Amino acid sequence: QLALILSGGGSVQPGGSLRLSCAASGRTFSTYAMAWFRQAPGKGREFVAVVSWNGGTKSLTDSVKGRFTISRDNTKNTVWLQMNTLPPADPAVYSCAAGSYRTPVTAYDNWGQGTQVTVSS
Repeated sequence: QLALILSGGGSVQPGGSLRLSCAASGRTFSTYAMAWFRQAPGKGREFVAVVSWNGGTKSLTDSVKGRFTISRDNTKNTVWLQMNTLPPADPAVYSCAAGSYRTPVTAYDNWGQGTQVTVSS
């Protein structure tokens, strides 16, 4: 399993932007698809975005298309989630995960520690 370390969370006003980073240890990073999920209090994990092992294929949940971007650099063992034009929302914990190129939470075996994102006035 990979060790995944997240950073970039915090508080931002509606309409603002944040960039989350997920850095992985080990040389096997490039063999995994990487995904981002989020979880609000009292709710289950929600799929946000996924990128294939070589960065050639990407998918985003409909609610963030046009505002969020997922990218990766296998030479740096890092995947990013750029979040723009953030709407007001309850605080949510964002997590990165390594696994197959799928959207269900059950597709992923390797999870990073979450980072909280808050969008409020």
